[in-house]
Amino acid sequence: MMAKIYKKNSRNGSIALYLGKRDFVDHVDSVDVVDGVIKINTSDLSGRRVWVSLTCAFRYGREDLDVIGLSFRKDIWVKHLQVYPATSEPRPANTPMQDALLRKVGGDGHAFTFIVPANLPCSVTLQPGPGDAGKACGVDFEVKAYIADDIENPIEQVDKRDTARLIIRKIQFAPYNLGAGPEANICKRFLMSEKTIQLEASTEKELYYHGDPIPVSVKIINESNKVVKKVKITIEQTTDVVLYSADKYTKVILCEEYGEQVDPSSTHEKEYRVTPLLANNKEKRGLALDGKLKDEDTNLASSTIISSGMNKEIMGILVSYTIKVTAVVSGAGLLGSLTSSEVTVEIPLVLMSPRPTDLTSHWNSRQNSLEYYQFEETDMRRNTETDFSRIKSRHKPSTCSTS
Repeated sequence: MMAKIYKKNSRNGSIALYLGKRDFVDHVDSVDVVDGVIKINTSDLSGRRVWVSLTCAFRYGREDLDVIGLSFRKDIWVKHLQVYPATSEPRPANTPMQDALLRKVGGDGHAFTFIVPANLPCSVTLQPGPGDAGKACGVDFEVKAYIADDIENPIEQVDKRDTARLIIRKIQFAPYNLGAGPEANICKRFLMSEKTIQLEASTEKELYYHGDPIPVSVKIINESNKVVKKVKITIEQTTDVVLYSADKYTKVILCEEYGEQVDPSSTHEKEYRVTPLLANNKEKRGLALDGKLKDEDTNLASSTIISSGMNKEIMGILVSYTIKVTAVVSGAGLLGSLTSSEVTVEIPLVLMSPRPTDLTSHWNSRQNSLEYYQFEETDMRRNTETDFSRIKSRHKPSTCSTS
């Protein structure tokens, strides 16, 4: 097995940032530590210091709206660490990945570790429209290594040639223990009819993986004098933006219709299989996706799972899904097709990614010399993430780009 190492050089070659992974798992009650190594050419520092920062930010506007000095980016959480010269502050023990990298880069390497709070939001991207360009709105995490004299100096300029940056993702995977699937039912009585139509819907499990078919069991008991002419199944994604406002957006990501006729005094029972996919929703602006890394595919945003008592407002964006099953009922008489009505029932759906194989044992194995690892070095000429605007203070929020 060959693990991938991510490397980013500063433009002047003074520092190089190394990470063993770019996906860090939120376990609800804890988060993977963000561990890496910085290789420093101390002869280029001229007495300056080397810092590394981890920032969780929320972009909620477009760059072309920044006409009066307003910023459409909010830093939710920022942490700075001085890497060189070393400080007297206690630091966590090195991880196996850091030890392997330090052996590779030699005495020029310096390890850093961030402890990420469990109450920060996961990485979410709001899908831009077909004609939009630039960075999408949403929640992202960035590791930045840079050279500066003092982070508290408000007038010191940050030279982009002295900076190396990598976007990472904070993600949640499906929990180990899965419960039984939800079910719901409804009875509806129609005008001029003494009896009812009963609609029941359920799923086998409470959670499904992205891309897997979802079996939906539907049962219709028609005791009325009306005819059910078709069954419709829709899946909706609800995005609740809770950080700066009470905005809530609902988008249909799947809609399937089935020409199942259920006559009066009859029963219909069947399992339908549906699969919501991002590939079928590429044109929908504002659809929530799992945080996207450059040149990598992503999927529909995973359902947000939070622990009890957690402040939802700091979560930025909450994502949930609902399955709606509808029985379309035709009216009686000559105007039957024009006077149809619907019977609808809703059940919750949890969409997540499966938990991958843990690489910890791989880093602990004897194959921890970096000949066994593949380096992925970002081309600085192609990565627009490094071309950030000139700023006078790294504490001033930057403008967001188009959504």
